[in-house]
Amino acid sequence: MSSITYAELQFGVATSARPARERANLASLVELIEVAPFGEAAAAAYGPIRYASRERNRNALDKRIAAHAVALGVPVVTNNVKDFESYPGVTVENWLHDNA
Repeated sequence: MSSITYAELQFGVATSARPARERANLASLVELIEVAPFGEAAAAAYGPIRYASRERNRNALDKRIAAHAVALGVPVVTNNVKDFESYPGVTVENWLHDNA
């Protein structure tokens, strides 16, 4: 999992009505899925993705997540396929559709 995604999940924990429970759930998830640091390759992939989508000023974190996925050579797995499908070089898998 991208460290950007992990940061977003940490925000979810912080804003949860049950932060202790959600913190434990997130810790369990991280035991199963490694958190990959956003490094130089991800930063290099970010430039073209941001440039290709420069008319859309929103979704700055999504652009970073997309760049990280490109750098790692992995798909973005999401329920919000539409948010990621227009970024160049990004493969998207629909979590709900593929796991129904």
